Amino acid sequence: MRAWLWTTASGGLEKNLYLSDTAERPGQTLKGNQILVKVHSAALNPADFAFPELGGWIFSRFVVSTPATPGMDFAGEVVALGPDVDEQSPTSGVRVGQKVFGNLSPPVSRGALAEYLVTRADLVYPVPEGVDLDQVASVGVAGQTAYEALKNPVAALAPGDHVFINNGSGGVGVHAIQMAKILGCSVTVTCSTRNIEFCKELGADEVIDYTATDVIDVLRRQGPRYSLAIDNVGNSPAALYRESHNFLLPGKPFVQVGRGTVPSLLDRQLRPSFLGGGQRPFWFQRVGNSREQLKQIAEWLQQGKLRVPIDGTYAFEDVPKAFEKLKTYRARGKIVIHVEPRK
Repeated sequence: MRAWLWTTASGGLEKNLYLSDTAERPGQTLKGNQILVKVHSAALNPADFAFPELGGWIFSRFVVSTPATPGMDFAGEVVALGPDVDEQSPTSGVRVGQKVFGNLSPPVSRGALAEYLVTRADLVYPVPEGVDLDQVASVGVAGQTAYEALKNPVAALAPGDHVFINNGSGGVGVHAIQMAKILGCSVTVTCSTRNIEFCKELGADEVIDYTATDVIDVLRRQGPRYSLAIDNVGNSPAALYRESHNFLLPGKPFVQVGRGTVPSLLDRQLRPSFLGGGQRPFWFQRVGNSREQLKQIAEWLQQGKLRVPIDGTYAFEDVPKAFEKLKTYRARGKIVIHVEPRK
Protein backbone atom coordinates (compact mmCIF):
# COMPACT_ATOMS: atom_id res chain seq x y z
CA MET A 1 0.00 0.00 0.00
CA ARG A 2 0.97 3.68 -0.14
CA ALA A 3 1.87 5.30 3.16
CA TRP A 4 3.83 8.26 4.49
CA LEU A 5 6.74 7.13 6.62
CA TRP A 6 9.42 8.62 8.87
CA THR A 7 12.44 7.20 10.63
CA THR A 8 13.69 10.45 12.18
CA ALA A 9 12.08 13.82 12.89
CA SER A 10 15.32 15.73 13.31
CA GLY A 11 14.91 19.22 11.86
CA GLY A 12 11.14 18.82 11.53
CA LEU A 13 8.88 15.89 10.74
CA GLU A 14 7.70 17.41 7.47
CA LYS A 15 11.29 17.45 6.19
CA ASN A 16 11.75 13.75 6.91
CA LEU A 17 8.51 12.25 5.61
CA TYR A 18 8.69 10.12 2.49
CA LEU A 19 5.89 8.50 0.50
CA SER A 20 6.31 4.77 0.04
CA ASP A 21 4.42 2.80 -2.62
CA THR A 22 5.48 -0.52 -1.09
CA ALA A 23 4.63 -0.12 2.60
CA GLU A 24 3.43 -3.29 4.27
CA ARG A 25 -0.34 -3.30 4.55
CA PRO A 26 -1.53 -3.96 8.12
CA GLY A 27 -4.26 -6.39 9.06
CA GLN A 28 -3.10 -9.45 7.15
CA THR A 29 -4.24 -11.42 10.21
CA LEU A 30 -6.77 -9.54 12.35
CA LYS A 31 -7.10 -10.53 16.00
CA GLY A 32 -9.94 -10.22 18.50
CA ASN A 33 -12.07 -7.13 17.86
CA GLN A 34 -9.67 -5.54 15.38
CA ILE A 35 -10.95 -4.16 12.09
CA LEU A 36 -9.22 -3.13 8.87
CA VAL A 37 -10.21 0.29 7.52
CA LYS A 38 -9.54 1.73 4.08
CA VAL A 39 -8.81 5.38 4.84
CA HIS A 40 -10.66 8.06 2.87
CA SER A 41 -9.92 11.20 4.92
CA ALA A 42 -7.41 11.94 7.67
CA ALA A 43 -7.06 15.10 9.75
CA LEU A 44 -3.85 16.47 11.26
CA ASN A 45 -3.23 17.39 14.89
CA PRO A 46 -0.21 19.11 16.50
CA ALA A 47 0.51 15.89 18.38
CA ASP A 48 1.21 14.20 15.04
CA PHE A 49 4.49 16.12 14.74
CA ALA A 50 5.05 17.08 18.39
CA PHE A 51 5.55 13.54 19.67
CA PRO A 52 8.15 12.53 17.06
CA GLU A 53 9.96 15.88 17.28
CA LEU A 54 9.96 16.32 21.05
CA GLY A 55 10.25 12.67 21.96
CA GLY A 56 13.14 12.10 19.59
CA TRP A 57 15.08 8.90 20.14
CA ILE A 58 12.96 7.79 23.11
CA PHE A 59 9.68 8.11 21.15
CA SER A 60 11.01 6.24 18.11
CA ARG A 61 12.49 3.44 20.21
CA PHE A 62 9.99 2.86 22.98
CA VAL A 63 6.63 4.31 21.85
CA VAL A 64 6.48 3.46 18.15
CA SER A 65 8.69 1.37 15.92
CA THR A 66 10.14 3.01 12.84
CA PRO A 67 9.69 3.48 9.99
CA ALA A 68 6.36 4.80 11.27
CA THR A 69 3.29 6.42 9.73
CA PRO A 70 1.92 9.53 11.50
CA GLY A 71 -1.71 10.53 11.89
CA MET A 72 -4.47 9.75 14.38
CA ASP A 73 -7.79 11.12 13.03
CA PHE A 74 -9.50 9.23 10.21
CA ALA A 75 -12.68 8.33 8.39
CA GLY A 76 -12.99 5.45 5.97
CA GLU A 77 -14.59 2.15 5.01
CA VAL A 78 -14.44 -1.12 6.94
CA VAL A 79 -12.98 -3.81 4.70
CA ALA A 80 -12.34 -6.69 7.13
CA LEU A 81 -13.36 -7.81 10.63
CA GLY A 82 -11.50 -9.66 13.37
CA PRO A 83 -12.92 -12.98 14.63
CA ASP A 84 -14.53 -11.45 17.75
CA VAL A 85 -16.34 -8.53 16.12
CA ASP A 86 -20.10 -8.85 16.61
CA GLU A 87 -21.86 -6.89 13.88
CA GLN A 88 -25.00 -6.64 16.03
CA SER A 89 -23.29 -5.42 19.20
CA PRO A 90 -24.54 -1.98 20.36
CA THR A 91 -21.09 -1.17 21.78
CA SER A 92 -18.84 -2.35 18.96
CA GLY A 93 -21.01 -3.40 16.05
CA VAL A 94 -19.63 -2.57 12.60
CA ARG A 95 -19.87 -4.39 9.29
CA VAL A 96 -17.82 -4.70 6.13
CA GLY A 97 -18.62 -1.86 3.72
CA GLN A 98 -19.67 0.53 6.49
CA LYS A 99 -18.19 4.02 6.73
CA VAL A 100 -16.72 4.72 10.19
CA PHE A 101 -14.57 7.32 11.93
CA GLY A 102 -12.35 7.53 14.99
CA ASN A 103 -8.80 8.15 16.14
CA LEU A 104 -5.67 6.17 16.90
CA SER A 105 -4.58 7.89 20.11
CA PRO A 106 -2.18 7.38 21.66
CA PRO A 107 0.04 7.46 18.55
CA VAL A 108 0.79 4.11 16.93
CA SER A 109 3.40 2.96 14.44
CA ARG A 110 0.88 2.55 11.62
CA GLY A 111 -1.11 5.77 11.63
CA ALA A 112 -3.83 7.32 9.50
CA LEU A 113 -1.67 8.76 6.71
CA ALA A 114 -1.82 5.49 4.84
CA GLU A 115 -4.27 3.71 2.58
CA TYR A 116 -5.20 1.21 5.31
CA LEU A 117 -5.11 1.09 9.10
CA VAL A 118 -6.05 -1.32 11.87
CA THR A 119 -8.03 -0.26 14.93
CA ARG A 120 -10.56 -1.70 17.39
CA ALA A 121 -14.23 -1.99 16.55
CA ASP A 122 -15.24 -0.44 19.87
CA LEU A 123 -13.21 2.71 19.13
CA VAL A 124 -14.98 3.72 15.93
CA TYR A 125 -18.52 4.87 15.18
CA PRO A 126 -20.58 4.71 11.97
CA VAL A 127 -20.66 7.88 9.90
CA PRO A 128 -24.17 9.35 10.18
CA GLU A 129 -26.22 9.70 7.03
CA GLY A 130 -25.70 13.07 5.38
CA VAL A 131 -22.47 13.92 7.24
CA ASP A 132 -19.36 14.57 5.14
CA LEU A 133 -16.33 12.33 5.70
CA ASP A 134 -14.03 15.34 6.13
CA GLN A 135 -16.19 16.51 9.02
CA VAL A 136 -16.15 13.25 10.96
CA ALA A 137 -12.47 12.69 10.16
CA SER A 138 -11.72 15.92 12.03
CA VAL A 139 -13.35 15.22 15.40
CA GLY A 140 -11.49 12.18 16.74
CA VAL A 141 -8.80 13.97 18.72
CA ALA A 142 -9.82 17.63 18.92
CA GLY A 143 -13.55 16.97 19.26
CA GLN A 144 -13.18 14.40 22.02
CA THR A 145 -10.58 16.52 23.83
CA ALA A 146 -12.94 19.50 23.85
CA TYR A 147 -15.84 17.30 24.94
CA GLU A 148 -13.93 15.82 27.87
CA ALA A 149 -12.62 19.22 28.95
CA LEU A 150 -16.15 20.59 29.07
CA LYS A 151 -17.36 17.53 30.95
CA ASN A 152 -14.77 18.10 33.69
CA PRO A 153 -16.42 16.82 36.89
CA VAL A 154 -15.13 19.70 39.01
CA ALA A 155 -16.55 22.27 36.61
CA ALA A 156 -19.97 20.55 36.64
CA LEU A 157 -21.21 22.94 33.97
CA ALA A 158 -24.85 23.98 33.92
CA PRO A 159 -26.79 26.23 31.53
CA GLY A 160 -25.87 29.84 32.15
CA ASP A 161 -22.35 29.13 33.38
CA HIS A 162 -19.42 31.07 31.91
CA VAL A 163 -16.58 29.28 30.09
CA PHE A 164 -13.25 30.86 29.13
CA ILE A 165 -11.30 29.38 26.19
CA ASN A 166 -7.75 30.50 25.47
CA ASN A 167 -7.37 30.30 21.67
CA GLY A 168 -10.79 29.76 20.19
CA SER A 169 -9.75 29.43 16.55
CA GLY A 170 -7.62 26.26 16.71
CA GLY A 171 -8.63 22.62 16.40
CA VAL A 172 -9.83 22.14 19.99
CA GLY A 173 -11.11 25.69 20.32
CA VAL A 174 -13.58 25.54 17.43
CA HIS A 175 -15.12 22.41 18.94
CA ALA A 176 -15.13 23.76 22.50
CA ILE A 177 -16.93 26.98 21.55
CA GLN A 178 -19.78 25.15 19.86
CA MET A 179 -20.06 22.40 22.46
CA ALA A 180 -20.15 24.92 25.30
CA LYS A 181 -23.00 26.71 23.54
CA ILE A 182 -24.82 23.38 23.06
CA LEU A 183 -24.54 22.93 26.84
CA GLY A 184 -26.12 26.36 27.33
CA CYS A 185 -23.01 28.20 28.51
CA SER A 186 -21.76 31.71 27.83
CA VAL A 187 -18.38 31.65 26.08
CA THR A 188 -15.45 34.04 26.14
CA VAL A 189 -12.43 33.29 23.93
CA THR A 190 -9.09 34.76 22.97
CA CYS A 191 -7.90 35.00 19.38
CA SER A 192 -6.05 37.32 17.00
CA THR A 193 -7.72 40.25 15.26
CA ARG A 194 -8.24 38.34 12.01
CA ASN A 195 -10.16 35.56 13.80
CA ILE A 196 -12.59 37.68 15.83
CA GLU A 197 -15.52 37.32 13.42
CA PHE A 198 -14.67 33.67 12.84
CA CYS A 199 -14.99 32.89 16.57
CA LYS A 200 -18.20 34.90 16.85
CA GLU A 201 -19.69 32.95 13.96
CA LEU A 202 -18.97 29.75 15.89
CA GLY A 203 -20.92 31.12 18.86
CA ALA A 204 -18.45 33.01 21.06
CA ASP A 205 -20.27 35.63 23.12
CA GLU A 206 -17.16 37.67 23.89
CA VAL A 207 -13.76 37.81 22.20
CA ILE A 208 -10.52 39.11 23.67
CA ASP A 209 -8.02 40.11 20.99
CA TYR A 210 -4.67 39.03 22.41
CA THR A 211 -2.81 41.09 19.78
CA ALA A 212 -4.42 44.33 20.91
CA THR A 213 -4.91 44.00 24.66
CA ASP A 214 -3.59 42.38 27.82
CA VAL A 215 -5.63 39.20 28.21
CA ILE A 216 -4.95 38.79 31.92
CA ASP A 217 -5.81 42.42 32.62
CA VAL A 218 -9.18 42.02 30.86
CA LEU A 219 -9.95 38.84 32.79
CA ARG A 220 -8.86 40.36 36.10
CA ARG A 221 -11.22 43.31 35.58
CA GLN A 222 -14.11 40.91 34.88
CA GLY A 223 -13.59 39.25 38.25
CA PRO A 224 -14.20 35.60 39.23
CA ARG A 225 -17.14 34.61 37.04
CA TYR A 226 -15.96 31.55 35.08
CA SER A 227 -16.82 27.97 35.99
CA LEU A 228 -14.19 26.56 33.64
CA ALA A 229 -11.05 27.75 31.85
CA ILE A 230 -9.69 25.77 28.89
CA ASP A 231 -6.15 26.71 27.86
CA ASN A 232 -5.39 25.52 24.33
CA VAL A 233 -1.99 27.22 24.26
CA GLY A 234 -0.17 26.21 27.44
CA ASN A 235 2.34 29.01 27.83
CA SER A 236 0.80 32.24 26.54
CA PRO A 237 0.03 34.28 28.51
CA ALA A 238 2.64 32.66 30.76
CA ALA A 239 0.91 33.82 33.95
CA LEU A 240 -2.59 32.71 32.94
CA TYR A 241 -2.88 29.86 35.42
CA ARG A 242 -1.08 31.75 38.16
CA GLU A 243 -3.68 34.54 37.82
CA SER A 244 -6.67 32.21 37.38
CA HIS A 245 -8.09 32.94 40.86
CA ASN A 246 -8.85 36.42 39.55
CA PHE A 247 -11.30 35.13 36.93
CA LEU A 248 -12.25 31.54 37.95
CA LEU A 249 -14.88 30.98 40.61
CA PRO A 250 -13.63 29.38 43.85
CA GLY A 251 -12.90 25.68 43.40
CA LYS A 252 -13.45 25.73 39.63
CA PRO A 253 -10.83 24.09 37.38
CA PHE A 254 -8.21 25.35 34.98
CA VAL A 255 -7.90 22.73 32.21
CA GLN A 256 -4.79 22.81 30.05
CA VAL A 257 -4.96 21.21 26.61
CA GLY A 258 -2.04 22.84 24.81
CA ARG A 259 1.15 21.48 26.31
CA GLY A 260 3.23 24.59 25.77
CA THR A 261 6.70 23.78 27.06
CA VAL A 262 7.71 21.06 29.49
CA PRO A 263 9.02 23.58 32.09
CA SER A 264 5.81 25.64 31.98
CA LEU A 265 3.65 22.52 32.34
CA LEU A 266 5.68 21.21 35.27
CA ASP A 267 5.58 24.63 36.91
CA ARG A 268 1.79 24.72 36.70
CA GLN A 269 1.43 21.17 37.95
CA LEU A 270 3.96 21.22 40.77
CA ARG A 271 4.42 24.74 42.15
CA PRO A 272 2.28 25.14 45.30
CA SER A 273 0.08 28.19 45.67
CA PHE A 274 2.03 29.49 48.69
CA LEU A 275 5.11 29.69 46.46
CA GLY A 276 3.34 31.64 43.73
CA GLY A 277 1.53 28.79 41.98
CA GLY A 278 -2.09 28.79 40.86
CA GLN A 279 -4.90 28.81 43.41
CA ARG A 280 -7.45 26.86 41.39
CA PRO A 281 -7.56 23.10 40.60
CA PHE A 282 -5.28 22.28 37.66
CA TRP A 283 -6.03 19.55 35.11
CA PHE A 284 -3.92 18.50 32.14
CA GLN A 285 -6.38 17.16 29.60
CA ARG A 286 -5.16 14.15 27.64
CA VAL A 287 -6.75 12.92 24.44
CA GLY A 288 -9.91 10.91 25.00
CA ASN A 289 -11.04 7.95 22.94
CA SER A 290 -14.54 6.61 23.50
CA ARG A 291 -17.24 5.23 21.21
CA GLU A 292 -19.91 6.92 23.35
CA GLN A 293 -18.24 10.29 22.88
CA LEU A 294 -17.96 9.74 19.14
CA LYS A 295 -21.66 8.86 19.10
CA GLN A 296 -22.64 12.11 20.81
CA ILE A 297 -20.44 14.17 18.52
CA ALA A 298 -21.83 12.38 15.48
CA GLU A 299 -25.38 13.18 16.58
CA TRP A 300 -24.53 16.87 16.98
CA LEU A 301 -22.96 16.90 13.50
CA GLN A 302 -26.01 15.25 11.96
CA GLN A 303 -28.37 17.63 13.79
CA GLY A 304 -26.43 20.65 12.55
CA LYS A 305 -25.59 21.76 16.09
CA LEU A 306 -21.88 21.24 15.45
CA ARG A 307 -19.79 21.88 12.38
CA VAL A 308 -16.07 21.52 11.88
CA PRO A 309 -14.45 24.47 10.09
CA ILE A 310 -11.98 23.08 7.56
CA ASP A 311 -9.01 25.37 6.99
CA GLY A 312 -7.90 23.43 3.94
CA THR A 313 -7.84 20.04 2.23
CA TYR A 314 -4.73 18.48 0.73
CA ALA A 315 -4.10 15.65 -1.69
CA PHE A 316 -2.34 12.62 -0.24
CA GLU A 317 0.82 13.54 -2.14
CA ASP A 318 0.95 16.95 -0.38
CA VAL A 319 1.14 15.78 3.25
CA PRO A 320 4.43 17.65 3.94
CA LYS A 321 2.82 20.91 2.77
CA ALA A 322 -0.13 20.24 5.09
CA PHE A 323 2.23 19.81 8.04
CA GLU A 324 3.99 23.05 7.10
CA LYS A 325 0.64 24.86 7.31
CA LEU A 326 -0.24 23.14 10.59
CA LYS A 327 3.05 24.26 12.14
CA THR A 328 2.32 27.93 11.42
CA TYR A 329 -0.46 27.70 14.06
CA ARG A 330 -2.52 29.99 11.86
CA ALA A 331 -5.06 27.43 10.63
CA ARG A 332 -8.71 28.28 11.22
CA GLY A 333 -10.04 24.90 12.21
CA LYS A 334 -8.82 21.58 10.84
CA ILE A 335 -6.44 20.51 8.07
CA VAL A 336 -7.69 17.45 6.17
CA ILE A 337 -5.85 15.00 3.92
CA HIS A 338 -7.74 13.21 1.14
CA VAL A 339 -6.04 9.81 1.35
CA GLU A 340 -8.57 8.44 -1.13
CA PRO A 341 -8.68 10.80 -4.16
CA ARG A 342 -12.01 12.57 -4.55
CA LYS A 343 -13.86 11.89 -7.79
